[in-house]
Amino acid sequence: MSPVILLITILIYFALLIIISWITGKKADNETFFRGNRKSPWFVVAYAMIGTSISGVTFVSVPGWVGTSQFSYLQMVLGYFLGYMVILSVLMPVYYRMNLTSIYTYLEERFGKWSYKTGVWVFLISRTFGSAARLYLMAIVLYITILQKWNISFTLTVLITIFIIWLITYKGGIKTVIWTDSLQTTFFLVAVVLTLLLIGKSMNMNFPAIVKAVVKSDYSKVFFFDNWTEKHFFWKHFLGGAFIAMTMTGLDQDQMQKNLSCRSLRDAQKNMFWFSLTLIPVNILFLSLGTILYLYANSTGIVIPAKSDDLYPMIATGGYLSPFLGLCFIIGIIAAAYSSADSALTALTTSFSVDILGIQKLDNESQKIKIRKRVHIGYAFVLFLVIMGFRALNSTSVIDAIFIVAGYTYGPLLGLFSFGLLTKRQLKDGWEIPLVVILAPLICYVINYFSPVLFNGYKFGYELIILNGLITFTGLGIFSKASANNAGAVIS
Repeated sequence: MSPVILLITILIYFALLIIISWITGKKADNETFFRGNRKSPWFVVAYAMIGTSISGVTFVSVPGWVGTSQFSYLQMVLGYFLGYMVILSVLMPVYYRMNLTSIYTYLEERFGKWSYKTGVWVFLISRTFGSAARLYLMAIVLYITILQKWNISFTLTVLITIFIIWLITYKGGIKTVIWTDSLQTTFFLVAVVLTLLLIGKSMNMNFPAIVKAVVKSDYSKVFFFDNWTEKHFFWKHFLGGAFIAMTMTGLDQDQMQKNLSCRSLRDAQKNMFWFSLTLIPVNILFLSLGTILYLYANSTGIVIPAKSDDLYPMIATGGYLSPFLGLCFIIGIIAAAYSSADSALTALTTSFSVDILGIQKLDNESQKIKIRKRVHIGYAFVLFLVIMGFRALNSTSVIDAIFIVAGYTYGPLLGLFSFGLLTKRQLKDGWEIPLVVILAPLICYVINYFSPVLFNGYKFGYELIILNGLITFTGLGIFSKASANNAGAVIS
């Protein structure tokens, strides 16, 4: 695969994104940046959200998981659908009724300042490290495949990566992100389909034959009901997926900001329904790709790498097949990573500007735009520093740890929002709130660590977030009191 051809292709790709950002950023103000002027077509938002949901890590991880967990991940995706329906019917009406820009403003309205700021900082820290981790992995791919051969340092690679994300989003914000993510969703889906067809062709299989091979393979088992103590047990995946969707989409500014840019609640609900439905065949596509990758490796004698995440990159860029396959892979992973990163930078800028600095309360519009632009640059720099920190540690196990920690942080958000929506009690809004939010994941970690001993071999899976939320909910209950006006709960 020629580095020159690859570089030219990537430059054309980035040029397309910049052109879209220039068009969508015309006459943009803070309302455009934060909420897209509430004019986003729901079907475009639904399509763009697929790109945000599929990160660069997911792009290589889901196919790799097939080797050890078969199609069990689909159980979790089915759980996502249930979680999205809860978002559609419970959370969205609240957000639209309150006319929110940042969803964490709900916590201030419901409980007070301490709860509000605690929820905001949980999101900011988690999303910052998670997004930086994803960008770090993508920067490594760009560095190894292209820029290293041009004697461009890793530091400059990261600066280029961050600069492009900043350039794409600095004017149009969420309005730009919705349209660029739609393009990027198309690119990585096309990349996956082409990869399937190219590998299938090398094995003398047309598309129907590929489908038949996937269905008949030992990798395609979906449902696991045999052993309830194992991680892949159906109800662990299904319920864990439902609660992960509720928290990592419904309680995450990054994901909900797109929904809040729709014209109306009804449009936002249509967007969420069709997005959640579409996500099922998209993940089946990724799992099918994983099956074909393993079948190809087994048939050609390729040694399966120790880390399953390395299988797709190794076959795509290792010279086993056409150089065009390598080109598809690089464009696909860049599209998947950038569609997550541009959305994250916009959400982080929005949350810090609105929730920490309170710029919505200022009267001077030009001052508000100036502050937002400074925050945007500042957060781009923060992402750069965190990525370079990962590089200094030089361990991919650290990245895995960061994602695990990020998963733990959504439990407290689940507890906070659930307590507000399901009860009419009022919190003692003080230092007790951050204390509960800090202690809950720690207690959850200890329980998870000792669970095989405490619960007769039981191993927690994705349902751990439910336990985390319950501990937070219980802790908040201890520091609560009956509401004087007996109001507050959405569900009674």
